[in-house]
Amino acid sequence: MSPSGSGSSRPWRQFKSAFSLAADSLRAHKLRSFLTLLGVIIGVASVILVGAAIAGLGVYAEESTAKAFGSESFMVAQIAATGRLSRRQYFDKMRRNKAIYNADAQFLESVNGDRVLYSPYRNHASDVKHGSLTCEQTTIIGASADLASIRDIGVSDGRFFTVQEDRTRAFVAVIGETVRNTLFPGESSPLGQIVKIEGMEFTVIGLEEKLGSAFGRDQDNSIYIPISAFDRLYGPGTGFSLFGRPKPGSGLSLGEALDLTRVALRTRFHTPPGQDDNFDNLTPDAIRGFIDQLLSMVAAVVVPVTCISLVVGGIVIMNIMLVSVTERTHEIGVRKALGARHSDVMLQVLIEAVLLAMAGGGMGILIGAMVTEILGRVFELSLHITMGYVALSLGVSTIVGVASGWYPASRAAKLDPVVALRAE
Repeated sequence: MSPSGSGSSRPWRQFKSAFSLAADSLRAHKLRSFLTLLGVIIGVASVILVGAAIAGLGVYAEESTAKAFGSESFMVAQIAATGRLSRRQYFDKMRRNKAIYNADAQFLESVNGDRVLYSPYRNHASDVKHGSLTCEQTTIIGASADLASIRDIGVSDGRFFTVQEDRTRAFVAVIGETVRNTLFPGESSPLGQIVKIEGMEFTVIGLEEKLGSAFGRDQDNSIYIPISAFDRLYGPGTGFSLFGRPKPGSGLSLGEALDLTRVALRTRFHTPPGQDDNFDNLTPDAIRGFIDQLLSMVAAVVVPVTCISLVVGGIVIMNIMLVSVTERTHEIGVRKALGARHSDVMLQVLIEAVLLAMAGGGMGILIGAMVTEILGRVFELSLHITMGYVALSLGVSTIVGVASGWYPASRAAKLDPVVALRAE
């Protein structure tokens, strides 16, 4: 082999020798090594679990938004998203924005009805009864027949109400799964049965597909009725939200349909050019963006706090490595007397510390994944392990290993061979 080849292979042989010595040292003190790893294992497992919870919450929010809002729909209203506004912003919009009424919805239908589906949307919480049974605080939703298409409302049994039933103010209802289970326990189908809302009798014509809960709210404790029947029960109110969606075959995107709606409303509300809309709008992307922003803020606070346990684990590794160096002072003296260089001794101790940290990181990832899987199945939680948090865990544990091993390694490498050989 040429001299250059011999020189290039020396670092590799040096690394292999240091790695072998470090691994032998860890195997010789299994219990101590494991106890040293606990801090890193717990820290990494915590990061994995927290990351899975944050990612799972994002997926859950995405699914809940699609269920509650529809995947391709938008909404216009006097105020469309109260949760994103400060108190001052809310009252500013209440003062400046105009409410949406039936006449405005009819105007939009006349202008854009050939390309965009529209449906008014009102809701009210009320007890619903069937015989002696009561379903409390049910969300009564008044809408047009097109809402089923706009918000992708699935009906598992029966049908949604029709345009004709809306026009004739028919007292018909599409009920949710919670309402069905509460008012019709044990019955095969509630279709054709009578439920009472505010003392008025409604005929059940459909059963909505089960949606589950979203952000702690039971989405199946709801009843859809025609907006005309809703107005008969609760009066015209002070405006409503208006949902919209491009008509199938129109060739419009959601954004284009919303732009057409905004232009028409600006014309109707006499909004001067250059001024902001004097009404509000909301899209699924806006909701998802807001949720992503919240999750990013949570991750920015929670993940660093969780990583503190990794720092604690690093301190433990440093203390153990200092003890290990003290125990092996004589051995280090022998190695240096036989020609081991400063870098040889330092590399051995440093590799041992990194091995400890990386072993702890690997075990932490495995335990974190197992705990995530168990919690997800037992509590039916939406938990998703992502490669980003796995890479973060391994990266931080490796950095912790290097940082915690550097001082003990440097201290070992600086030992005087004569002094070290005298040590017992």
